[in-house]
Amino acid sequence: MHISTKSVLIAALALATTVSTSLAPRNSIAGAVYFLTNDPSGNKVVSVSISADGLVGPTVHASSTEGRGLRGMTDPPNSADALFSQGSVAVNSNARLLAAVNAGSNTVSLFSINPDDPTRLTLLGRPVPSGGDFPQSVAINSRGTDVCVLNGGKVNGVNCYATHPIFGLLPRANSIRLLNRNQTNPPSGPLGSLSSIIFSPDDSRLLAAVKGTPTAPGFIATWAVGFDGLLSSQYGKSTPAPGGGVPFSLTPIPGTNAYIATDAALGFDIFNFASSNNRNSTLEAASSTVTAIPGQGALCWSTYSSKSGNFYLIDTMTDIVSEVQVDGNLNGSLVKQYQLAAGSAILDAEVATVNHNDFLYVLSAIAASIDVLSVSTPGKAKSVQTFPFTSAAKQAGATFTNINLQGLATYIKN
Repeated sequence: MHISTKSVLIAALALATTVSTSLAPRNSIAGAVYFLTNDPSGNKVVSVSISADGLVGPTVHASSTEGRGLRGMTDPPNSADALFSQGSVAVNSNARLLAAVNAGSNTVSLFSINPDDPTRLTLLGRPVPSGGDFPQSVAINSRGTDVCVLNGGKVNGVNCYATHPIFGLLPRANSIRLLNRNQTNPPSGPLGSLSSIIFSPDDSRLLAAVKGTPTAPGFIATWAVGFDGLLSSQYGKSTPAPGGGVPFSLTPIPGTNAYIATDAALGFDIFNFASSNNRNSTLEAASSTVTAIPGQGALCWSTYSSKSGNFYLIDTMTDIVSEVQVDGNLNGSLVKQYQLAAGSAILDAEVATVNHNDFLYVLSAIAASIDVLSVSTPGKAKSVQTFPFTSAAKQAGATFTNINLQGLATYIKN
């Protein structure tokens, strides 16, 4: 049988195309996960690639924030969660921006994310003063036009900036709003420390979580955000229902004007702002309910999966991820729990959608690893990867002490 040279070339090309297509999803970079070294000698954002199958690595880069990290005075000493916060690094995927705090130099840094290789970051302008002490959490609004930071040291409160594609963060006049909590430099915690800051999904509010102490419950502070980006001069104050007292995280509950907040006093709180849903309204206190999670040690971080429709709460003391459902009446309930490696000190976490599947990415500080769980199906989360990053991060130029690591955010290509 005679086979023409042309036929051989066509067959070879088809085989090459098939091989290339089958390999591409596994090797291509679909996004990145980011965390902070929070190192006092020089803070860096570590970027780890996310592949098209949702797994992380092997690409790792480190980008200097041109600032310094700092540990709070933790109780017990030398424990993880050095910043007592959620959101020390934040990403706006549409605007391709990443913001990070520098707790040791009292500054905030802004980066642009390379859309072709999201592990590559470019610092925009220079870090800017945070307007207080010990910046610990940062938020970017939905349009990527505004960034606000939460300071948790002796001078504590919030401060906001406009963003610029070249100069980075531009301080807004008269934008500092103090909370006047009784804290030190560095602050002590976790009890009595500040926690996290977020914009409401419609950008009309800025919310900050403040943890309580054994003698005084914590609260959620809420400022109205004007169309010019300025905050209301006063803030609304919402306290947890009886039994709660240490609100830590803030995650919006889709389709509502409510938020879930982890609460190490017993489990989690739900704050409902349904009665005041516009920029011009009085900042009334939210109604609140609390839900206990038996056996919890220190529930601190939370994130939401649009695929499973559930929330995932992180307990750094027990290394357990709790999956929680919130029904249409804003009643919360525990669905299932997932035990990760004991002693790994799981901290910040975020769910990202990769090729129509949801994955939960968790920073394990003591273990210096990223845990990946598949969470697309309610009640059936599955651990799919543990990625130790010490060697790769140090090869990329990042120096760190495990207990200083903090923050986690993700970027997924459109």
